[in-house]
Amino acid sequence: MKKLDKLIIKAFLGPFAATFFITLVVLVLQFFWLWIDDFVGKGLSVGVILEFILYQGATLVPLALPLAVLLSSLMTFGNLGETYELVAVKSSGISLLRFMRPLFFVVLVICGIAFYFGNSVIPITQLKSRTLLSDIVWAKPAFDIKEGVFYDKIGGLAIKIGKKENDSIIRDIIIYEQAGNVQDNFIVATDGIMRVSPDKRFLEFNLKNGWRYQERGTGMGGASEFVRLGFKEYKKSLDLVGFQFTRSKADSNNAGNFRVMSMPQLARVIDSMKRGNDTIGRRVTRDVFVQSSFATLVDSNWSRVPPADPAPAPLLTLINDSVRNMLNQRVVSRIGMLRSSADALYTSTEDQAKEMRRYEIEWHRKISLSLACLVLFMIGAPLGSIIRKGGLGNSLLSSIVFFMLFYFIANTGEKFAKEGEWSVFAGMWLATFVLTPIGLFLTWKAIHDSQLFNREYYSRLFRKFRRKKKSL
Repeated sequence: MKKLDKLIIKAFLGPFAATFFITLVVLVLQFFWLWIDDFVGKGLSVGVILEFILYQGATLVPLALPLAVLLSSLMTFGNLGETYELVAVKSSGISLLRFMRPLFFVVLVICGIAFYFGNSVIPITQLKSRTLLSDIVWAKPAFDIKEGVFYDKIGGLAIKIGKKENDSIIRDIIIYEQAGNVQDNFIVATDGIMRVSPDKRFLEFNLKNGWRYQERGTGMGGASEFVRLGFKEYKKSLDLVGFQFTRSKADSNNAGNFRVMSMPQLARVIDSMKRGNDTIGRRVTRDVFVQSSFATLVDSNWSRVPPADPAPAPLLTLINDSVRNMLNQRVVSRIGMLRSSADALYTSTEDQAKEMRRYEIEWHRKISLSLACLVLFMIGAPLGSIIRKGGLGNSLLSSIVFFMLFYFIANTGEKFAKEGEWSVFAGMWLATFVLTPIGLFLTWKAIHDSQLFNREYYSRLFRKFRRKKKSL
């Protein structure tokens, strides 16, 4: 490795590490912004939150790497162009492609890392993060009973508090309690105290000056009695054990989801689905033709039988009206049954094809998203050498534009592939097919020292055009 190669690699690795960390943090924060309501008030420990951040961060690595490569390559070549180091390299007879070559191999290594995460790490972290997220979402929240609103997160109970003082003294309490199949029972009190027991296992209500209404009976049409009990003091306790966060096994949920599978596992599922599609003909014979008596009389060479002579008079003309109406009704009924069987078979086939497309999309995503690092490097490196502006401002703006373009095209192609409008291959590789020519064009412009993004170049053209216009 020559000194020039070491120079460009060192100039690239620093911005790459910084931009990758920033990008990953932004993506993780964006995820938490969507799910923040499900994390608040669950009594989660710091260890559980850090564990989830670790899983989610590993899942977002393949998405953060392409953006980090684009932004860091723009910054690297922009800084070299702004300090005229790129001009010095070119003046010494070294082409831009030769100067980019060491970073090309570095980006190939990054592509390999992205593929490793997508194929080997993400299936594990996705399974664990989705399981942990499910446990967090379904964990019942801590007691945050608001004034004037029924709190119905407790099984079989609904609590309404008119006013709270110091989070313990409560006024105008109504507690509905479901008791089997009979009418719900409820408690009404003017004031009371609500607090958690010292061992944090029970939520205790010490109610005063109220009434308890209860209906006793079997609820099966038998006799029942209505009981009204007045009290000056009444104590009710709620068990909080069911409201605590509990962990479930990683293999108990989401184990069959396509997002938690590696490429060999996806390939096996896709292959089994294709073999299932090959049995459609046999299913038609079994589910549709079996309902028709003529199916057993069909000759295997029926399509090769030569056309017969002109047919004689239709058979229905020889049948009286009553028998003809009965035959028509039977034919209509049989056609309806055949149509229902065909529609059910068509719906089942469409659902299976849609499910298979999901697995094929995930299989292609693992490769296309890793190669996106190389495609965006082909855009960022020549674009930075053309702009010749270092720093974070210009590079960040250009990176956001091209990454949004890549993300929009990729999502559009994936949508068309998921709906079956396009093939899965065309949909998942659409962004690569669109952005690769742009990268080659920018590279060609950078090799020939293009003034494509030079403001002074366009200012000179504009002044030249104005002078030419005045001369006319």
